Parts: sequence; structure tokens; C-alpha cells
Amino acid sequence: MLSPYLILFTVFTLLPVISAVVLSFTYYNLFEQPHFIFLSNYQRLFLADEIFLIALKNTLLIAVITGPLSYAICFMLAWAINDFSPIIRAILTTVFYAPSISGAVYMIWQGIFSSDSYGIVNSFLMNLDLIDQPILWLQDSKYVLTVVIIVSLWLSLGTSFLAFIAGLQGIDKSLYEAGTVDGITNRWQELWYITLPSMKPQLMFGAIMQISSSFTVGEVSQNLAGFPSVDYAAHTLVNHITDYGSVRFEMGYASAIATILFVMTVGTNKLIQSLLNKIGN
Repeated sequence: MLSPYLILFTVFTLLPVISAVVLSFTYYNLFEQPHFIFLSNYQRLFLADEIFLIALKNTLLIAVITGPLSYAICFMLAWAINDFSPIIRAILTTVFYAPSISGAVYMIWQGIFSSDSYGIVNSFLMNLDLIDQPILWLQDSKYVLTVVIIVSLWLSLGTSFLAFIAGLQGIDKSLYEAGTVDGITNRWQELWYITLPSMKPQLMFGAIMQISSSFTVGEVSQNLAGFPSVDYAAHTLVNHITDYGSVRFEMGYASAIATILFVMTVGTNKLIQSLLNKIGN
């Protein structure tokens, strides 16, 4: 019964990860046989590649801000709309979830942060006399990363949000009645002592999804700020992998970057899992 999953997992997840780790110790350009250069790729990353260090800083900054915030926003929105009637809850769920799967979202945000006076943000600020000329939101290195973070947060209401909705709907209502008898007097106590402990699987799944997505932000930067972004201000590790893997065909070097990103993501997931395991204990 498990063999279909194990085959798919091995072919499409396990083997690619192992291949990337092995290739990270080689020089491989797709046209020649890879040959081992041991730690040279990693030495080059940290000692000779300034753009990698910029991408690493941007990735960590995006992950630290969007990961916890998007996780909390997903749960709080799910918790807030859970008590509505099924029809209203379905409508609100669609409204909040739709941006994460909409292909037109980047066009909308490009209009919002347009660099001329017709851009929504620029127009609003100029009407309030807060600025006297349009700000180049997506062309100025001072602002572009902030815009990427804002859009990433907006797009974060995806699978985790749906998982939280499902988890909240699956909680046995009698637990709340029993909690009232045991002295729980408000919704915050219900949340901490009943809701969160009853949703550990969904909370764990949501944490993994949100952390993984926060570390792999690349499409947002590329669609909004171009590739590469001005002064590499919104350049992330995913963009760096794309640069060396898809543009320069330095697959060994790209694999080294991917391996570092993989270790960061897995390490952070393990840390969050250990923290979530303490909920309700």
C-alpha cells in the first residue's frame, strides 16, 4: 500500500536531493562529465561570491519576517472566520485563498507600486502631500525588498490557511463544553488549552509549509523587480540558483547553493517542530 508513495518520493524527492548534494562537490556544466573539486564550491560561495552573501541576507530577512507573520496571520484569520455560517465561511475562505493561486496577482501589485504618479501608492501619498514626486518602488534598492516582503505576505494565505480551516472544523465541540465545566471562561483560554493542542497535526503541517515557502521566495522578486533586481537588493538564494543553474549552467555551483538552502530549511523546520511539540504539554 505504501509502495506508490515510496516510489514517487524516492524518484522525485529523495534522489534529486542526494544528487544535488553529490553534485555540490563537483564542477559540472551539463556539457562535460562532472569531476570532484571537493569543498571548492563552498569556499567560493562564502569567500568569493559577494552576491551570494547578499542573497543569503535577503533570504534570511524575508524568512524571519514573512515566516512567523504569515503563519500567525493564516491561523488568526482561520480562527476568526471559523464561527461564521458555512456559506459565509466558504466565501471568506475563497477571498483569502484566491490570491495565492491567481496568476494576475503580480500585475495588480505592479499597478499598486507603479513608479509614476498613477500608481496607487504614489497617488495616495502625493494626495496627502507626504511626497512631492513619485517613488520608484520597484527600481530603487531602498524600497524593492520591502515591496517583495509585503507581496510575499499577501500571497502566503495558501495551503496552510486551508489546513487550519479544516483543523478547526474537525475539533470535537464537546471539548469546549468540558472546558467550560473545568473553569475555562474566555476564548483565549479555549484557544490555548483546547484549540491549539487539538490542532497539532495541522499546526505542524502549516509550519512546514510556511517556513519552506518563506525560504524559497524567488518568483515574487523576479516578477516584481526583474532578474536580477536593481543592485541585487531583492536577490534571494532561489534567484541565485536560477542564475547559476539555468543561465550559466554551472550545475555544481548551483547545487552547492541549493544544498545550503536545503540545510537551512530543514534545520528551521526541526526547530519549529520542537517548539510546537511543547504546546499543551
